[in-house]
Formats: sequence, structure tokens, C-alpha cells
Amino acid sequence: MIPTLPRAGGAHLVVLRNLWVHKGGSPWTMALFSIFEPILYLLAIGVGIGGLVGDVPGVEVPYAVYVAPALLATAMMNSALEETGQSAYAKLAFDRFYHSLIVTPVTVTGAVTGEVLWGMLRALITGTGFLAVIAAFGLVQSPWILLAVPAGLLIGFAFGAASLTFTGYVRGWHDYQYMQLIMLPMFLFATTFYPVTVYPEPVQLLVEALPLYHAIELVRGLALGRLGPSLLLNAAYLIVFGTLFLTWARRRWGRLLTS
Repeated sequence: MIPTLPRAGGAHLVVLRNLWVHKGGSPWTMALFSIFEPILYLLAIGVGIGGLVGDVPGVEVPYAVYVAPALLATAMMNSALEETGQSAYAKLAFDRFYHSLIVTPVTVTGAVTGEVLWGMLRALITGTGFLAVIAAFGLVQSPWILLAVPAGLLIGFAFGAASLTFTGYVRGWHDYQYMQLIMLPMFLFATTFYPVTVYPEPVQLLVEALPLYHAIELVRGLALGRLGPSLLLNAAYLIVFGTLFLTWARRRWGRLLTS
């Protein structure tokens, strides 16, 4: 008799499989590779340019302290994107891993949910590693920053689901250049390096519609100890954004794997 699985369709088995594949490298090794680029940004812009900027007007914290939480949010986002983007595409197009998976009791829903959960876990590991770097640089302003790491689960959920949806439409590696056309401008303009108030009001509304803006605002608010209802709105945005894309990903991958 084929064993029955929980309602998630065996998503936990997908996460366990990915953990088994990565068993040769410790979580800290995984985090080290994920945080290398944001460390460079922190040194070059946060610390380097921060020495010229001083305190951020209107926020009244040193520039490096202002930038560090944004880079933390970005690092967690990139970890989720990596796992549900090109890594997932390789398993789909070359290993045919998912086609093999769904002939087992694991369902399409389980495969999709499992990959998003894995992206969330990777975001959590990366966030823990980068938080240690921020602390080592003396950029921690509030104990509430500890909540910024579990907040990475929401970031991993939102961007992991969106990336997995995009991967369902990818025709080849070159298509990921289109993702970069979206991600790079969003990284540069979503208040990573300066407040949203520097923009004209119409542009502010556009920036505030970006998912990375809400990820950064959530992490930055916790990191600076500036709690308020707006953080709940940021979290709600990420939950709704991720849920919509997870539903879309389930439908798209259902067609890919059962057609």
C-alpha cells in the first residue's frame, strides 16, 4: 500500500532531501558563501562612504548602521532566490528531479511547498551568519535585531515563491537575465542606501510598492528598535505577496510536471 502523506503533500521530505544533499557543508559554510557579497557592500558603502556621510538625516543613526539591516534583508532574499531559482531550474531541466519526485507519494504541492520552505531555511541560515558580521562590526543598536533573523522566514517565503514561479516559465539559463533586470534596480532603489523621502512623492509610492522595500523596512525597524504598526503592514505585505505567488507556482508547476 502506498503510504499517505500529510496535507502538504510531503513538503517536509523535500526539505530533508535538500538537507541531506548539503550534509557535506555545515550551515556556517553555506552562510559564508551567501554573505560574502553583502559584506563587501557593507565595507565599501556602509563603512567607506559612511565615513563621509555621518548620520542619516531624519533617522539620526550612523550611515553604516542604517545600511546594515538593508543588506541583511537583501542577503536573506538572495539566498531564497538562489535555491528556488537557478538551483530549482537545474533540477527541473537537467536532473528531472521533480518528474521523478511526483511518481512517489510526494505531490506537486509538496514539491513546490518544499522548495519554498527550503528557500526560507536558507534565508534563515544566511541571516544568522550576516547578523554575526553586523554584531562584529559594532553595528547593533537594539536587541530587537534578533527578531530580524526570523523575519527572514517571511522574506524567504515571499521571494522564494516568486522566484519559483518565474522558474516555471524559464526556457534556458539566459532567461535569468530578465530577473536581474528586475532585481538589480529594486536593490538599488528600494531604500537600501537612503530613505524613501529622497524621492518625489509619486516615485515614493512606486518604491513603497516594491516587495524588497517592505523586507528592508521590516528588518530595519527591528534592527533600530523602532517598532510600530507599520512593521505589521510590512509583514502582511510579504505574507500576501508570498501566498499569491505560491498559489501561482503550484498551478504552473502542476502543468509542467503533469503534462
